[in-house]
Amino acid sequence: LFLSTFTLAVSAGAVLLLPFSIISNEILLSFPQNYYIQWLNGSLIHGLWNLASLFSNLCLFVLMPFAFFFLESEGFAGLKKGIRARILETLVMLILLALLILGIVWVASALIDNDAASMESLYDLWEFYLPYLYSCISLMGCLLLLLCTPVGLSRMFTVMGQLLVKPTILEDLDEQMYIITLEEEAIQRKLNGVSSTVEYQTVELERELEKVKSKKTNLERRKKASAWERNLVYPAVMILLLIETSISVLLVALNILYLLVDETAMPKGSGGPGIGNASLSTFGFVGAALEIILIFYLMVSSVVGFYSLRFFENFTPRKDDTTMTKIIGNCVSILVLSSALPVMSRTLGITRFDLLGDFGRFNWLGNFYIVLSYNLLFAIMTTLCLVRKFTSAVREELLKALGLDKLHLSNNPRDSETKPSANGHQKTL
Repeated sequence: LFLSTFTLAVSAGAVLLLPFSIISNEILLSFPQNYYIQWLNGSLIHGLWNLASLFSNLCLFVLMPFAFFFLESEGFAGLKKGIRARILETLVMLILLALLILGIVWVASALIDNDAASMESLYDLWEFYLPYLYSCISLMGCLLLLLCTPVGLSRMFTVMGQLLVKPTILEDLDEQMYIITLEEEAIQRKLNGVSSTVEYQTVELERELEKVKSKKTNLERRKKASAWERNLVYPAVMILLLIETSISVLLVALNILYLLVDETAMPKGSGGPGIGNASLSTFGFVGAALEIILIFYLMVSSVVGFYSLRFFENFTPRKDDTTMTKIIGNCVSILVLSSALPVMSRTLGITRFDLLGDFGRFNWLGNFYIVLSYNLLFAIMTTLCLVRKFTSAVREELLKALGLDKLHLSNNPRDSETKPSANGHQKTL
């Protein structure tokens, strides 16, 4: 649990480091000779980036594998059972895993690039092997962000709609409360009349009762909300989300044009002016603040999109119902996403800040075709997700009007109703 907490802290540091660097650069530009900010300089920020990279490597390749193997270990046969035996088995497993990965990379390097220089570079574990391995992990994280972020950008409207109170247009909340109350009382009477021996009926009725209570709670919240909260906050938040998403797509489109015209727009190879020498944004401090808002928005959207993907739906942590193995998996996933966020922001042109330390030593950042394809895929996928999100209601109504709703052509099928049979099995209607 301590190692998982430390990994989450490193993830938060990796996310906050890029906004901190952008703010520091603008502060140094605004107050170049101020005595009280002399401690804020390029060497400090460069050291922080190196520390973030170091601790990310440490958590990803040492601490989290140690935590996982320690949970699964029981101690070698013949040794006295206890903490020492489990730690010894965990360390042996880590050494074997490190040798396995080193051997795989060595063989892959020999097959792909059979050169004496590339083979000798693998001897240098600290200067080449770990940054190269971390570069591969960062590329995987950027590909994962490419899947999660467009989904999360469209999913954010649904999430905020669930958290906020929607406007009551042509709705009678009192009538809905009356109907829900009657339905709750009917289910409660059924539940009191069912014999305790019929277990499957009791479970089904309890589930229905929980759903009705949840709907009643939402209605009560909507009824108690003020007119300002109903009619002003919800539209303002939705418009703000739409503006931020549109600006993100526009910046990516402009970055694609820069990549096609100017070679210095590449994430790697464009030597920056240094910390405190020039502004990172054309609009100065306002543009830097906008970049920071977009970076945080992309991070939240990527996390929302990660847990919205079908493959990771069961991966979502739940209160009082999450195993330690699942906690470790969530920490590793968030660490990979947060470490890849600065790289993705620089690749997409959200910010012009040149990555410092080991974050900027990725070989694939200098490949024009990879960077251009990444930008094109992000812009296309985000646009398609937003169009699909805002046209889903119109599409469903068209299917109903044409009588094609029974063919389940919509992407949001309704949950099938189930009815208990006499032998206790479920029959789907």
